[in-house]
Amino acid sequence: MHYRKLGETGLKVSELCLGTMTFQWTCDEVTSFAILDAFRAAGGNFIDTADVYSRWAPNNPGGTAETVMGKWQRANRIPREQMIYATKGRAQMGDDPNAQGASRVHLVSAIEDSLRRLQTDYIDLYQIHWPDYDTPLDETLRTLDDLTRAGKIRYIGASNFPAWYLTKSLWVSDLRKLVRFESIQPHYNLMHRAEFERETMHLVQDQKLAVIPYSPLAGGYLSGKYRKGQAIPKGTRGENNTRIQNYAESAHGEATLTKLEDIGREHGKTIAQTALAWLLSRPYMTAPIVGASALSQLDEALGAVGYRLSTEENVQLDSLTSWTN
Repeated sequence: MHYRKLGETGLKVSELCLGTMTFQWTCDEVTSFAILDAFRAAGGNFIDTADVYSRWAPNNPGGTAETVMGKWQRANRIPREQMIYATKGRAQMGDDPNAQGASRVHLVSAIEDSLRRLQTDYIDLYQIHWPDYDTPLDETLRTLDDLTRAGKIRYIGASNFPAWYLTKSLWVSDLRKLVRFESIQPHYNLMHRAEFERETMHLVQDQKLAVIPYSPLAGGYLSGKYRKGQAIPKGTRGENNTRIQNYAESAHGEATLTKLEDIGREHGKTIAQTALAWLLSRPYMTAPIVGASALSQLDEALGAVGYRLSTEENVQLDSLTSWTN
């Protein structure tokens, strides 16, 4: 495993982050434990979750992915300081109107609930899942600052923040001398670039923030399982996903998969591993978040560790996908 600094902090995280959105949704507890075991055995120390995972699964109240992580940590008696836990709050977690958002009342409650489910005294990286424009940034950041001073949070991060709002957040932190966001979790991959690269990319480079992108394989499209002219496989995510279907039907998408396949063949790597290598080769990248519903999926993702593309290979892929947004 290779390790990178989390932005401008001194924290070292594995260059792949394990995402847990599938836990208790598309993989049961036993499989989730096996995936966590394999990730740790490979040297992975960075795990991302959220309080809302997996609330969208049938009869699931949310918080179940965090609960699985807490059980796994206790069952394996792993020293807590050897693992970096990132979780997120802001989502609707109950029927009460205040059971959501980035207000003081909700965040204090949400963090206590996450600590209980994770069976830990602190959270390494606590992220606001997406902006709450109803709550003043001063209130959100003062709350996070208080919780950091209390030792319940080590660092804070943002997720799905547009560049203007992330900039405003950093300005408020600087002005009020409050803890600042040290990371951003954007939707970013080879097929979905403009949203991040148009403005946020320049901001993170200037402010030295960590970049922890989710959906690095474009919902599975960049695994190569969806090809132009072929039927969408039954039972896959692409069956009901318009974005994936549009990728699969486009000439640009097929050309990108073909180029990934060609480059990967030269390195003895797969399409998915090469798509991850494109991210890992970006100078501002920290750790793409890889999810898995089976050990085979995690094993393939781990094959991207240490894999980097040449300048020429990056240019070839960039030219094929500069059109995407």
